[in-house]
Amino acid sequence: MPNRVKVLYLRHRALIHAYLSMTGGSAGRLVLSLVYFIAVANTLTIADFGLFATASAAGIMISRFLAFGFMSPLYRVATVKPLLVGTYTMGFLVGAGLSLPLIVVICAATFIALFSRDMTVSTFSALMLAEIVCWRGLETAVIVLNGLGRFGRGALLVVIGTAIRTAAALFFALLSLKSLEAWSHLYLIANALGLIVAIAWFYPRVRLRWQPRLYFRRWADSISVAGAEVLFYIQSEFDKIAVLAIGGPAVSGLYAILMRLADLTALPVRSFNTLLVQRIMRTPEAIARWRVRLSIELLVALASLAGMVAMATYLWLFPGGLGHNVSAAAPIVAMILLVPSFRNLIEYHSELLYATGRTVRRMLNLLIAGVVKVALLVTLLRTTTDVAEWAPSLNAIFLVLYVLSFALTYTALRKPATRVI
Repeated sequence: MPNRVKVLYLRHRALIHAYLSMTGGSAGRLVLSLVYFIAVANTLTIADFGLFATASAAGIMISRFLAFGFMSPLYRVATVKPLLVGTYTMGFLVGAGLSLPLIVVICAATFIALFSRDMTVSTFSALMLAEIVCWRGLETAVIVLNGLGRFGRGALLVVIGTAIRTAAALFFALLSLKSLEAWSHLYLIANALGLIVAIAWFYPRVRLRWQPRLYFRRWADSISVAGAEVLFYIQSEFDKIAVLAIGGPAVSGLYAILMRLADLTALPVRSFNTLLVQRIMRTPEAIARWRVRLSIELLVALASLAGMVAMATYLWLFPGGLGHNVSAAAPIVAMILLVPSFRNLIEYHSELLYATGRTVRRMLNLLIAGVVKVALLVTLLRTTTDVAEWAPSLNAIFLVLYVLSFALTYTALRKPATRVI
């Protein structure tokens, strides 16, 4: 048995080391994210935290319009043809500039429709700039570094960006002024610093070249990926907006706390997804067998469940262990143990379709899942806004979404995958 383990290790040594580099970054990010979450969730009121989380979710969704999805060709080139990174970086920068007017219009419409009664234009604008320009810019640098195989540097950049956010949250907790407006501007400063670090010290030194004929060849892929990214985050983040609209800021605050705790379990899984996507891009037959497919699904589900059980156990033993505001949601965490597994599996399905070049089908699947999710949540919350009553039903809602995603994804994978770019 030890010899077999050694053989497996030697055969996959590079992959194992890459994963350990990324999960090392994820572990650091997990600790920092937890400290950040505790500081913000317990400094703001539950209602203000709900508004912040919902506006942040809106910013994450809108950020996927930046550069009209040109991160996708940039990532594919970094993975397969790294000498073209400078050329495609130029395409990304031009695309980002062209996308800004559309983003401004979407932000204005979102503010008028959802947030104008609860926060100022200044607060909302600061949160949008932080998410759409600053953090998405940092994420783009991480995407390129991962594509180039520099997983350690990519993980370090994420940790640094998260550490800056965490330092800002701890500083905010010490201030006498604890309003949402004050936090929004501090949040913007922290994210801007993260972007400066990403550009100045981490982004690979490349020569920017303008080659529009190359960009037009990838236009359809970029647009479909941008659409799929928007739909993915609508599917994963729009629930916060729906809860705010139906239940109000206080209910949305509790819901945001629950989903944030569930989301912390996804960090190690996302490192795995990144490596798997690269493997499938190079060797599409890697997930051709059902035994492999189901084994991966089980691994993702068990890892997610273990993380949530650990969180629920800690909060059961120490209800106030994450602060006084989070303690209000502590008894509810044990009621949603299966939610992270189903959420992370749906994200994994999306990555599978992206890796095999089925970006249009990915977009369609996410649209269907997003519509079903919002419909089920709206139906649930119209029945009751008592968190102790609707929280257990979230397991069933996400189970339905997982079964739907499983069927749609593996139906699309019936034909052999083809290498993209």
